[in-house]
Parts: sequence; C-alpha cells; structure tokens
Amino acid sequence: MINVAVLGYGTIGAGVVRVLQTNVESIARNAGQTLVVKRILDLREFPGDPNADLVVHDYNIIKEDEDIQIVVECMGGLNPAYPFVKTALEQGRSVATSNKELVAKYGAELIAIARENNCNFLFEASVGGGIPLIRPLTTCLTADVIEEITGILNGTTNYMLTKMSEEGLPFDDVLKEAQEKGYAELHPEADVEGYDACRKIAILTSLVSGYQVDFEDIHTEGITGITAEDFLYARAMRSAIKLLAKSWKKGGKYYAMVAPMLIEHDHPLYSVRDVFNAVFVHGNMVDDIMFYGKGAGELPTASAVVSDVIESARAMGTNRRIFWSPEKLVLQSLRKCEGRFFVRMEKTVSREAIEEAFGPVDYVVAEGLDEHAFATRTMTEGDFHRAAAGLGHVIRMIRIYQKY
Repeated sequence: MINVAVLGYGTIGAGVVRVLQTNVESIARNAGQTLVVKRILDLREFPGDPNADLVVHDYNIIKEDEDIQIVVECMGGLNPAYPFVKTALEQGRSVATSNKELVAKYGAELIAIARENNCNFLFEASVGGGIPLIRPLTTCLTADVIEEITGILNGTTNYMLTKMSEEGLPFDDVLKEAQEKGYAELHPEADVEGYDACRKIAILTSLVSGYQVDFEDIHTEGITGITAEDFLYARAMRSAIKLLAKSWKKGGKYYAMVAPMLIEHDHPLYSVRDVFNAVFVHGNMVDDIMFYGKGAGELPTASAVVSDVIESARAMGTNRRIFWSPEKLVLQSLRKCEGRFFVRMEKTVSREAIEEAFGPVDYVVAEGLDEHAFATRTMTEGDFHRAAAGLGHVIRMIRIYQKY
C-alpha cells in the first residue's frame, strides 16, 4: 500500500481524490500496489464531505507523516506550492502536479532535486489537461529532434474564438458567456492575453530543447483585439483564427511566440473547436503527429495527475530521467523570422502605396467591408513592421500560420 497526500481540495484536487477512490482496483493493478489518500491539505473545512476527516490545515502534519510516500500538488500558484513541493522532494517523496506556473518557473530545479533524492517530479497535467503529451515527448519521441510544436493550449480562448467565428458575436459578449459557463475566470487576463498558453509553450520548449526557457522571453499576444470583421476575412480565405502557442527550431536556434494566427482549412488544427486543445508536433524522423483532447476540466486533468501518481508508484525509490537543464536557452529574435501576414488597412491608402511598401500582395474581399485587406508574400517580421510603420493606417495584422 502507498499513501498519498493531496495538497489543495479545489476542482482539480477533488478530482484527483475522486479518481483515486473510484478506480481503486484498476489503479492498483497498474501501479502494482493499492494507492490510498491519507491526507488532504486545505485551509477550508468541508462539512458533510466523505473525505472531511482526511483534511488537515497545516502542511507540517504531512511533512512529519513518515507513511506518506507520494504528494500531489493541486494548489496552483507559486507560494506556498513551491516550498511545499521542494520540501517533499528533499524528503524523497515523489510529487505529481498540475501547476503550470510552478513547472514553468521552477521545473528544472525541482527535477534536479528529485534526481538527487531518487524520487520523481512529474507534471503531465501542467500542459494540455487530460491530453497525454509530456510523457510522449520525454519518452516516445526522444529518438527525434523536435523541430516544431504548435498548440491550441487554452480552452477558454478556443471556445471564445469558436463562438465569434460561428455566431458572429463580439468579443465582450462571448467573454461574458464564457464566464457564465465557468470557462473563463472573473479576471480572465491569463487566458485572453495569452499568458496561460505562454507558460505552457515555455514548458514544452524546455523539454524538447533540454534547457530552461523563461516564459517572460516569449513574444505573447492575446485575442482581445480580434473582431467579428476579422472572421469574415478568415472565412473568405478558407481559414480559421486560432490562438496558437508555437516554438520551432531552425538553423540550430529556437524561436517561440504566442499569437492569434490564421490557419488554413487543410491543417489538422483548423477543426479544433470549443474548449478542446490540440498540439501539433513535427519531428525530423516521425514527421507530423497531433495530440487532441480536453485540455481542462476536473476529471480530464485529474486523470493526467493520477497517471503521474501511478508512474511514481511504479518507480518508487528510483528516478525517471527527464533532461531539463537550468541553463537558460536564449530564444532568437522574431525580427529575422520569415512569415506571411494578413493585413487590414484603411481605404484612404492606395493599392499602389500598399504594393510599394509590401511588394506583391494577395487581396482579400469580404462583403460589406470597405477597406483594403491583403496577405503579404513571405517576408521577415522586421521588414513587415518597417513597412507597416512607414505606411500607417493599419487596422489589424494577423500572422498566417506556416510550418517552419
């Protein structure tokens, strides 16, 4: 029997307990031993809850309980999650977490501490919720050089963009509806400004490169500027607008960004709708593969967390190697990166001036809109921004996705 402590009894923590207690027999078969929830840490009381007698309010009770072998962290944030997790690993207890903020900031350090103490720090649920992604990248695909990762990594924004596209609703109305359904927080900046997706692509890039990628270094744009008019043009171009988190390796150097992009109808990410997530991966040997599923929610995320608990039980007393050095990876400037750009521009600018600034372009027409809209040919980000600044009158620019 292996005793487990769960830190945080909110949505995900409660889901973890539910999975462990509901699927106890199948989990025992897969883990090789029965897994039992012994302690639950939370500041609140839970009168009437069937696990109320397991709840403690002081982490020291868990710290000093020598029978606890695996710790699950579902508190979120950095404090006190970071010191609690660090302490558990230093005690030789494996930790499973869904906390993307913790992993993005301290992943390399916590992996190293786990290695030193013959235990494991596992974080399958930190990216993609219930989608198996971290373990395939760190085991199944280790024979490949991963040259591109592009993901729809935030279910809230994908739901909002789907509603805007299919129903023609404005951003504010869709955000309100998402909040009413529980998809978006009262303060939704982490989702709609792209910060959530940014932390996730930082984790994935750290894993495939083997070095620390600081999320603060990743160029990040959200969806707050996207309008119903943008979707009219997207439809005319047989494309969809998605918030994509993307990193790629070119010439031995890494690039990364988070931004709304137009993606054409024949790409597998085009049809990913509503709250679903998907991650497209290109390896130099395996070629193109995609992971798809529910990227959030109580039970999908809890299922991924418990898969790490089972892995920890199987590897009890040993360390499963994950290469993630604390040495910082310097991301390359996007200014020299080549791409294509969709541009909406005021009608006061002539086509001659547009073509003089951007070179040959492909014009796009949307019914009822009196403006210039066009897709550039391939050019660098730096050249695009210089041309746009010189000409002015740009209403919107959206990058056009292309493989790097």
